[in-house]
Amino acid sequence: MPKMKSNRGAVKRFRVTKSGKVKHRKMNRNHILTKKNTKRQRQLRAGGMVANKKEARTIRTLIQQ
Repeated sequence: MPKMKSNRGAVKRFRVTKSGKVKHRKMNRNHILTKKNTKRQRQLRAGGMVANKKEARTIRTLIQQ
């Protein structure tokens, strides 16, 4: 049986920290930034963690790290 392929979309969107938490970038930061105020844009720069443990486990299996 061949090796499982990792989900390339998930690999581009998520990273696993040393402690095993799943890190992600916040959405709404790519374009149409003129209508978003400076405070909101600054807060969107910070990354986030996946809070739901079940979702984090699923993402870890998708990216296979």
